[in-house]
Parts: sequence; C-alpha cells; structure tokens
Amino acid sequence: MGRGSYTATDWEKLKTSRSITSDAKADNLFKNRKMLDKFNPKFIGNRESRDNDEHPNSTPIAIGVDVTGSMGYLSEEIVKNSLNELMKKLYASNVIPDPQLMFAAVGDVDDQAPLQITQFESDIRIAEQLLELWLEGRGGDIAEDYSLFWYFLAKHTDTDSMKKRNKKGFAFTIGDAPNHEMLKASDIKKIFGDDVQSDMTAESVADEALRTYELFHINIASHMNRTIINGRTINIAKTDVALLPELIISVICKVKGLNRRDILGDLDPKVEKNLDTMMSGLIF
Repeated sequence: MGRGSYTATDWEKLKTSRSITSDAKADNLFKNRKMLDKFNPKFIGNRESRDNDEHPNSTPIAIGVDVTGSMGYLSEEIVKNSLNELMKKLYASNVIPDPQLMFAAVGDVDDQAPLQITQFESDIRIAEQLLELWLEGRGGDIAEDYSLFWYFLAKHTDTDSMKKRNKKGFAFTIGDAPNHEMLKASDIKKIFGDDVQSDMTAESVADEALRTYELFHINIASHMNRTIINGRTINIAKTDVALLPELIISVICKVKGLNRRDILGDLDPKVEKNLDTMMSGLIF
C-alpha cells in the first residue's frame, strides 16, 4: 500500500461524486450502517507502511477519531475540510518525506464496532476509505477506549520507517471524552483475537505505542482540560477543530525541532497564539 499521490483533481472528483458539500451531514457522508470486515481489526494481521519507487522514504501518520455519541461533527470536519488541508500542507511543506495516512474510527469496547482501521495510503484512497467507516455513534459510557488504537499501533502495524531507518511514525487520537484506565485481556481477545496474559493499563499501552510512534492525544475540551497521555495531551476548544491540520503539522515540527513558520509560513497572529496555547503543555 501507499502508492500514488494525493492531488487536488482527485479530491474535487471525490467531492462531486460523494456530494461532499459545506452543509453535508455525517449521515449523508458516511453511508455504511455496519463495520466492514476489511476494517475489522480481528481480521487484520498488520497494517503496513512500505517504501516504494514513488515514495522511497515512507512516513506513517495514523489518526484515530472518536466516533461515539455526538462526535459526528468531528468526522464531518475531517472529511469536508481537515483531511484535504492536511494533505495539501504536508505535500507543499515537505515537513516529512512521503507521508502515508491511516485512519481509525475509535469507540468503546462494548460497541458493535469498537475499532475500525483503514490502510496506510498516499493518495485519494485515504479519503475513500475514511468515507467507508461506520459512524456507530453509541459509546458505552462517558469514557472511551483510545487505547484500542494505541494497542493496534503497537502490535499490528509494520513500517519501513521504523524497520529500515529507526524513525518513528506519528500518531494522534482525537476525542472529547476521558479514556478508560484499563484495557482488559478479554477485550483484547474479543476485538483483536490476541491472547495476552493479563489486563493492561492505558498508560502501559500508550508506552508500547510510543516505542514506534510519536503519539499524541488531542482532547476537545468542553468545560475542562484533561490529561490522556502524560506530556502529550493537547487541549483544544470545539470551535478550534478547523485548526487540526495546522496543529498536527505544528506538533510534527516541534518533534523534529523545526520552526513552524518555516513550514507553514506566516499565519494570522490570532491563529499563531492559539496554536502556541494548545501546545503549551507538551513535554518530550
């Protein structure tokens, strides 16, 4: 996977064919009403990010989005705006070589679809697969299970970036709920088919993912800030979700020791200040 390139022409064609308009709602954009087997982690061995002749220095970027409860607006924003803006900025800035994106729909262990995973891709298939995910929209309780995605990253991805160059990929989970403190062995068996000896803490799962990914959580704060991953939680307001492309690239710049302005150019001073506030709590 990961061949081809993301182009404006392909994006415009997809927008037309799938009626991706500014007023389109999640139910119209995401038409599937069940999880497809090809996105079910129980039927996935590994998701692979591989070098190829078009992209010899592949860099995996994995984004897991909370699709429970009222979070449909986030999926709408990503499909209608953020994904296209992120890909345009990644290619234009060359902040990382040969980006390959994978998306996940993250829910609760008690959902019918606790986790859905797309392939790593470099072209319009990123968006095509994203639109095939099922927005179940349920959620078992107030907390969710971002650690399911972290577990998948740690145990079920295989990347040339790490294998050949010992360079981590980038991974982000995004949501507005706290994370369950434990990931039960029985749930790991049910969802992934993996036999593990004991339950795992969310912290230990994140630590395993951090071995191969620069992992961050973006918490969409309503009335309070949360810490989901120590030193790697970014709190943003719901009104700032349109800044996700700039935020993700800003985080990548911080990891790589780059000046954001050299990559993104001069942003509106209010946007600059907002991004700095969001990232103020990051500790590496």
